[in-house]
Amino acid sequence: MIDIVKQTIKVTDLGLIDYGTAWDKQEAVMQEGLKIKSLKFTNPEDPAANTNIQHQLYLCQHPHVYTLGKSGALENLLINNQHLQDLGATFYKTNRGGDITYHGPGQMVAYPLLDLEQIYTDLGKYMRGLEEAIILTIATFGLKGERLEGATGVWLDASIPGKARKICAMGVKCSRWLTMHGLALNINSNLDFFNYIVPCGISDKGVTSIQKELGTIIDEEKVKSIFLEKFAEVFQLEIN
Repeated sequence: MIDIVKQTIKVTDLGLIDYGTAWDKQEAVMQEGLKIKSLKFTNPEDPAANTNIQHQLYLCQHPHVYTLGKSGALENLLINNQHLQDLGATFYKTNRGGDITYHGPGQMVAYPLLDLEQIYTDLGKYMRGLEEAIILTIATFGLKGERLEGATGVWLDASIPGKARKICAMGVKCSRWLTMHGLALNINSNLDFFNYIVPCGISDKGVTSIQKELGTIIDEEKVKSIFLEKFAEVFQLEIN
């Protein structure tokens, strides 16, 4: 029997970190990966061209912030700059996919920095994989996560008219099969902050959290631990 050696992924917990700082960290990783990929074509004799790009995963939380995807509509932010300041929140227009969302304390944000060429070159499959990792994670808390046709992310009661509510938002960027940005799972989030946007540009569906569904404060470290296990399982990676 031949043992299959899994690829590894380096996990870094950034804690509570400013959104812009975390974005800069992701960009630096992506640019380094793009440089390696470029060398493989332009100067394959360069020793750096033979470097394997290390998969990475950043976990973090952000202070109150609203982020808009590159194809999102600014009118889905329902408040002005003064109101943002009053809330102690910031706003970023980003280069990820998707529309507008909120990040804040009590939420698990995950930024997978993967080289999909080493896994599979299928962005749709990658997004379904992210969803699956969350579906498996919240299932351990007795919640049935589902996909909603025509929308990314993980939902509860997705097929029940008037009851569908999103528990995890997703939006990524992929360049030459290198990924950045990712997902945000509402654990103990203050859901009132979603009242100031049209979440993900969808006006007729709600937003929820594990805390709201279960009626109790959730151990966020436990959620992160379970997520890492499920993420590694879905993508067949070994946590480094």
